[in-house]
Amino acid sequence: MSVLRRRGLSLRFHRRSLLVSTGLALLTGALLVLLVGSGEYPLSPAEVVEVLAGGGHAADAFIVNEVRLPRAVTGLLVGAALGLSGAVFQALVRNPLGSPDVLGFTQGAATGALAAIVLVGGGSMALATGAALGGILTGAVIYLLAWRGGAHGQRLILVGIGVAAILTGVNGYLLTRADMADAGRAVLWLTGSLDGRGWDSALPLLAVLCALLPLVVLGCGRGLRMMELGDDAAYALGVPVERVRLALLVAAVLLAAFAAAAAGPVAFVALTAPQLARRLTRASGPHLLPSLWTGAALLLAADWLAQRAFPGHLLPVGVVTGLLGGGYLVWLLARERRAGRL
Repeated sequence: MSVLRRRGLSLRFHRRSLLVSTGLALLTGALLVLLVGSGEYPLSPAEVVEVLAGGGHAADAFIVNEVRLPRAVTGLLVGAALGLSGAVFQALVRNPLGSPDVLGFTQGAATGALAAIVLVGGGSMALATGAALGGILTGAVIYLLAWRGGAHGQRLILVGIGVAAILTGVNGYLLTRADMADAGRAVLWLTGSLDGRGWDSALPLLAVLCALLPLVVLGCGRGLRMMELGDDAAYALGVPVERVRLALLVAAVLLAAFAAAAAGPVAFVALTAPQLARRLTRASGPHLLPSLWTGAALLLAADWLAQRAFPGHLLPVGVVTGLLGGGYLVWLLARERRAGRL
């Protein structure tokens, strides 16, 4: 642990975590350039960078700025939001299985989106709004049901799993109510897809991420680290536990909900990214920034695989993250069982 002091202010940071975050940020940038340059009209990394710097040919600029960059930036932001949200959830519940996928928030966003498609017949804007509202309302319901002198981790997990099961049934019913066109559209969204995403998908998520990142990392980061020691220890160290927990839950739910609104319920990124970040940093703590960059890099890599794995066939990015994340979950459960924690 290192301390940086400037003009009476001090900032504590873990040197390896900072190096890992920097390396992951550079990797994310490289993957972004690679993804933007890939396709039926290939561009070299130098050509992509030239266009991003304001130069290049008009045709190249159109391909990059209007066609590929909005999708890639949306993927980067969705991965970053899910990685940060997963890190907060796992730190709050003190369980590696704590993520929006497991706790029901993803299913709530799916319910809101399906209601917008099936019951209202709305377009893409109504779908995104429904997904965000569904995730937020689900978070409020889970928090209220889990409250009993405080919303502790084990109760949040159990209540979240129960709510997720209920919402899965609701989602299945809504699909049976849809006509063929709406059902196909809904199934594609439920898989998690970046197809056709433009700046209108990226900008709301960017605004939410910019607003919540300082709150989570700077405003509540210390409190979250203390709460990993247990509520009693955090209280003794002067942390207003329930106030910090509520603020972090609201932030994590908003990040997961707006990520689902932008790209659908992309599976397993929120579960996997914090665990990979923990193994890379080899340090204790919630690993908020490493998890953010790990999530961004994971989703960009998954999107590149989705576009290149089967030439002539573009897979939804959620299919790739589901396959990779499902395998990781099986490995994690086996590891937890061998360690005697399951």
